[in-house]
Amino acid sequence: MTILRDLSILWSLFHILVLFMLLYRSRYPKRSTVILTVVFMGSLALFNVAGLVRYGTEFMGQIFLLTCTLPSLLFFWFMSKDKKGQFFFTFCLADTVSYWIIVLTNILDFYLGGQRYILMFVGRLVLFPLVEWAAYRYLRKPYRELQESVAKGWGLFAGMTALYYLLLAVTANFPVVVTKRPQELPAFLLIMALMPMTYATILTAMYRQILLFRRQQSERMLREQKNVLEMRLENQQCIRKMKHDMKSYTATLSGLLAAGETKKAEDYLRGMEQETDSGWGQFSRNPYINATAAYYDRKLEELHAKRRIDIRIGEEALPHMEICRILANGMENACDELGALAQEDREMSVHMQYNREHLLIRIRNRCQKGRYVEQGKLPETDKEGQGHGYGLRSMQEDVERLSGNMACYTDNGYFVLDVMIPCSCFMAI
Repeated sequence: MTILRDLSILWSLFHILVLFMLLYRSRYPKRSTVILTVVFMGSLALFNVAGLVRYGTEFMGQIFLLTCTLPSLLFFWFMSKDKKGQFFFTFCLADTVSYWIIVLTNILDFYLGGQRYILMFVGRLVLFPLVEWAAYRYLRKPYRELQESVAKGWGLFAGMTALYYLLLAVTANFPVVVTKRPQELPAFLLIMALMPMTYATILTAMYRQILLFRRQQSERMLREQKNVLEMRLENQQCIRKMKHDMKSYTATLSGLLAAGETKKAEDYLRGMEQETDSGWGQFSRNPYINATAAYYDRKLEELHAKRRIDIRIGEEALPHMEICRILANGMENACDELGALAQEDREMSVHMQYNREHLLIRIRNRCQKGRYVEQGKLPETDKEGQGHGYGLRSMQEDVERLSGNMACYTDNGYFVLDVMIPCSCFMAI
């Protein structure tokens, strides 16, 4: 019946890997990650099975930390996108849950299955897919959200899971396997029972962090909407004042022309142009987009940043709230990035264009040295919550709501954000 034992071991090793990969984030492309993982973990599994055949389960169980856990830890640490607490917590979480299943099925088979490995094999055959389904269905999405949004606290969680993993491994195998220490079995089962409670506490704390992050996002979006509404009001007041002033301008100009004072009329027109230019910047005939662009133009002026704002949009019927929020988020993130640079390095350009097919937005700004963003992925948010993190996720939600596409990447010291929204979505509004 040792064939069932060996198959259950291979099955366990494979599903430890599956559970880990559900939560793990590699720094390499998916194809390269899969190939390297299959080669390394396949070799490691064969090595451990060979050890079982030669030295037996008890001996290999006592040294599995050296033959299995440590090599896989080093390999995945090298492959991981996360190098600190996030990685170690993810690794310990997958390993602890998997090892808990392994130990539980060992005990059940020893006391109820007569060490024929049938109960061990069936138990692992059922429990591993069940845990993976639960992880994929309920844990994977909020866990990824947590990885992207929370930078602090991972070290504490990783330490708690690592200690529990070591406690479980040591008490299960030293000085001999726990099935040979029946007097210690009640205490060991208590340790086993503490595992679900421990992880329930940790995951609850994580969920609270996600709720806090979502609330912060909602508050930020409300502030952005408030700013857009205030800018709209200010711009409308400015437009009304300009319309009122134009009446007096027109009357004066008509009087000068009627009196034959052509030279004075020309001087008066030049004065009007200078006065208009000295007011709030005019970037578009669309009052909402113009208000948003003008607000951030002032902000860039305060930063003493070089800027170029090119908006080729008239009075087209656009979804103003979403478009202004996309523009505001993009320029706000760029301003945050520029604020961290030396004054001479602050530079940004904005290009918006509306044609018959698409609305195009490109925001390009200088970024910090060493910053790298792979095309097709959102950049990470740093510990202080600055940079291109939170706002871009909000932008992406707005863009997707309008059936558009968004891409960001770094290029020769610049951060580039591209947005393309089909005009068909405007027709439905």
